[in-house]
Amino acid sequence: MRITTRLAGAVLALLGGLGFAHVAVAQPRLALTPPMGFNTWNKFGCDVRESLVREMADAIVASGMKAAGYRYVVIDDCWQVARDGAGRIVADPERFPSGIKSLADYVHGLGLSFGIYTDIGPKTCAGRPGSYGHFAEDARSYAAWGVDYVKVDWCHADSLDAPTQYARMRRALDQSGRRIVLSICEWGLNHPWDWAGPVGQLWRTTGDISDNWQSVVWIANASGHHAAAAGPGHWNDPDMLEVGNGGMTADEYRTHLSLWAMMAAPLMAGNDIRAMSGVTRAILTNADVIAVDQDRLGEQGRIVIDQGDGTQVWLKRLAGGGRAVAAVNYHADSADVMFRWKEIGLPAGGATVRDLWRHQDLGRHDDPGHDIATGYRVKVAPHGVVMLRIAPAR
Repeated sequence: MRITTRLAGAVLALLGGLGFAHVAVAQPRLALTPPMGFNTWNKFGCDVRESLVREMADAIVASGMKAAGYRYVVIDDCWQVARDGAGRIVADPERFPSGIKSLADYVHGLGLSFGIYTDIGPKTCAGRPGSYGHFAEDARSYAAWGVDYVKVDWCHADSLDAPTQYARMRRALDQSGRRIVLSICEWGLNHPWDWAGPVGQLWRTTGDISDNWQSVVWIANASGHHAAAAGPGHWNDPDMLEVGNGGMTADEYRTHLSLWAMMAAPLMAGNDIRAMSGVTRAILTNADVIAVDQDRLGEQGRIVIDQGDGTQVWLKRLAGGGRAVAAVNYHADSADVMFRWKEIGLPAGGATVRDLWRHQDLGRHDDPGHDIATGYRVKVAPHGVVMLRIAPAR
């Protein structure tokens, strides 16, 4: 028996009214691969306006970001100013003079998808009107405007029950009649990996990222503990990308993107795409690395070797039987990293190896065996990564 999304939403609304607040919310299958796009916050903060979003959408197309898979254009906090007499959210008329629907139409006209921001509490992190008490009104507005993705923050919400409130937001989105991705942004405080899978398509695992090496290292290792919760349609979110914002070296940014790809993380660029360097563009549009992130198997990678010496080996199984392997060096000096086929789950025998940052096929390599002295070795730059795609030879 096939149950429509609208009917399922009605049944769940009835159950919620009877006190079953934590009923899993039926929803269409969305985000079967990790969402990719751009968000205004990391670079622009509250300085958002219609012209900026239009220019950024244009740049996504012109720069090759769209062709690389970046799809969502998301306005973060500070676009909203008030509610009208009917409780509907109102966009800042000075910064968004054409209105949100017109802006969404422009983004859609470029073949991209449109996203917006709110908060599960009564106020956003910047003190603008949040959605608490207005989930249905906001969901209807988003649907009418053509919103495809909504990021829902957790400020001013400490007294609320996260699973209950995010389920109510999910239900409101489903009942709006539009397929809308829900990004849960409660910073991992309420262990969303334990309950958010039936509710949102992605959920934050930690506090906010910063544009520095220490932040990337901390977030990657914290988010890596929750790999079992991730899969097609439900992803751990270690926060948006800082690539190109100037706080790290090119090698550190390559490692940043590599770790996010190994974790099957959403890839939401946070730089000024209009003015990015050729190096930044090459990092963000690396087709080999993006393919690992977007692999249809949808498995989040795990740390398989961590000897406590400042190096790690991450493993991600891929559709078709291959493996993505990232050798990461947290040292300020170069390091040798070694692994054997058995440690990445490959059978004995030959395997083909491709270096994903050098875009170079390295040919066939026989099983290095069990002797620690005969493993597959790579030299990794300071704060750098060697990212490989390895598959059994045919």
